[in-house]
Amino acid sequence: MSPVEALPERFNASAFFVDRHVAEGRGARTAFRHEGRTVTYADLAALVARAAGALAGVGVEIEHRVLLGLDDSPAFAAFFWGAARLGAVAVPVNTLMTPDEYEFLLNDSRARVAVVEAAVAPRLLAVRDRCPWLRAVLVAGGRPPRGLLGLDEALARATPLAEPAATSPDDVVYWGYTSGSTGRPKAALHVHRDFVGAADLVGVGVLGLGPDDVTFSASKMYFAFGLGNTLYFPARVGAASVLVGERLDAERALAVIAAERPTVFFTVPTLYARMLTVPDAERKYDLSSLRYGVSSGEPLPPAIFDAWRARFGVELVEVVGSTEALHDFIANRPGEARAGAAGRVVPGFEARVVDDAGAPVPDGTVGHLLVKGPTTAAGYWKRPERTRATMLGEWLRTGDMLWRDADGFFHFAGRADDMLKVAGQWVSPAEVEALLAEHPAVLEAGVVGVPDGQGLTRPHGYVVLKDGHAPSPALAEALRELVRGKAGGHKAPAAIEFVADLPRTATGKVQRFRLRAPTG
Repeated sequence: MSPVEALPERFNASAFFVDRHVAEGRGARTAFRHEGRTVTYADLAALVARAAGALAGVGVEIEHRVLLGLDDSPAFAAFFWGAARLGAVAVPVNTLMTPDEYEFLLNDSRARVAVVEAAVAPRLLAVRDRCPWLRAVLVAGGRPPRGLLGLDEALARATPLAEPAATSPDDVVYWGYTSGSTGRPKAALHVHRDFVGAADLVGVGVLGLGPDDVTFSASKMYFAFGLGNTLYFPARVGAASVLVGERLDAERALAVIAAERPTVFFTVPTLYARMLTVPDAERKYDLSSLRYGVSSGEPLPPAIFDAWRARFGVELVEVVGSTEALHDFIANRPGEARAGAAGRVVPGFEARVVDDAGAPVPDGTVGHLLVKGPTTAAGYWKRPERTRATMLGEWLRTGDMLWRDADGFFHFAGRADDMLKVAGQWVSPAEVEALLAEHPAVLEAGVVGVPDGQGLTRPHGYVVLKDGHAPSPALAEALRELVRGKAGGHKAPAAIEFVADLPRTATGKVQRFRLRAPTG
C-alpha cells in the first residue's frame, strides 16, 4: 500500500509537512534560508499557526479561498500552510500581473482574502470595487495603502491556531491556475493527499531527495512546478530550501548557487542556456555543491544538456509535468538522464500515446499523451466543458505530443496545437528548435508553421543569437542547412528571422501563437 492510500481519515497537509517535524524532534532543522536568515521547522510551525490565526481574524473559514500574491519568502510558506491549517484553499498567483488579470482571478475564485506584496497592492486597489467577494487585503512589506491591513500587524495581533482543521485527505487545499496561454486561466483543483503523492513519487522516488538536501528553484512557488521544488518536496523529508524573492537572471542564479550551496537546482531550459553564456562562469562561480539540475517547462535541447555536463560537470535531469497533475509524470532519473529524452514514466503513474481517435500507437510514433496517476486533479473550477475534454475518467489528456522509444523513454514532439503537417508528414517544432540550438551562434529558437505563397505550411524559425554574433543571410542559410542535413528538407525552416527575444508565458514556455500572429 502506498503512503497516499494509507493516509488516515482525518488528515491536514500543514500538520504533515510542518508540525510533524517538530513533533518528531526535528524542529531545529533548517526549513528555509532567506536573505541571510535561517528559518527552522519550529519557527515555521509557529509562523504557520499565527498566519492561520491572522486569516481567521479577517473572516476566513473552511473552504474559503485565499489569494496569495507573494514572492518566494517565509510569508508565502506561512500563509499557504496557514490556509491549509484552517481548512481553506490557497490560490497562489503571479505577482507581475495587471489589475484586470487580478480582477478576473479574484472574481473567478471568489477569494475572501488576498495576501500580497506591497508592489501588488495598488493593482488590487484599482479593481477592488469590482470584486464583491473580497473582504480584506493583507500587505507584506512596508506601510500598507489606506484601507488595507499590514501583514506584520495582522500576525502580531493574531491568536495562533493551535490545532489544524479536521480536514480529510480529499478536501481541496490548493487551486493551481494554468498559464492561460490559449485563453482565460482555469483552476485545477488539488486535495491534501495530492501533495503527499507528488512528494513521495517525484521528490523522493525519482529525485531521491533526502534530509541533507538543499533545493533552490528559479521557478517561483506561485507556479505548480516551483511549489513542489521549494515548499513541499523538501518538507516531506525535513530538508531545506533557498528562498529568493526577485526574478533571477543568469548571473544572479549562478551567484546564489555559489553562495548558498544548494544540492539541487530547478529551472527552465531558457535560464540554463543563458547561464552558459556568462563569461568564465565555471571559474567565477563554484557550482560543486550541485548533485544535479532539474529542467522543465520546455524541451531541453541536447546541446544545452551536453554543454552543462562539459562545462560545469553537472547533469541536467529533464522532467515533464503539468498543473493538472500537480507536478511531474514523466522524468529522467539522476545519474541516468538521456540527452533529448523527456524521461520514463514516474512509478505510480501510467502513460499512453494514442492517435486522434484514442487508439494506442506503436513505439516510435508521435501521438497524444494520456496519463493516469494519484495526483491528477478531478477537474477545473467552473469549467465543465474543459473538464470533460481533459479529464477522461481516470486519464488526463495532457495536450502534449510525444513518442516512446523501445527503452521506454518518451521524447517530446510539441503541444498538440503547435505540431506542423509539412508535405504530409508531422514536424515537431521542438525537434527543429533543438537542432537550431546546436549552432554555436544560437541562444534559443522558436519554430512555427507559416503558409507559403501556395497556402502550404512551411516551418519558420525565429532565432535569438548569443552576444557577439550578428544576423546575416549567410548565417540564416547555415542554420537552414544544419536542419536540412540532420533532419531532412521538409523540416528545414523556409525562412529564419532573427529576433531580440522570444515571447514566453510566465512559466517560461514559448508562446508560439504570438510568433504566428501578424506583426504588421
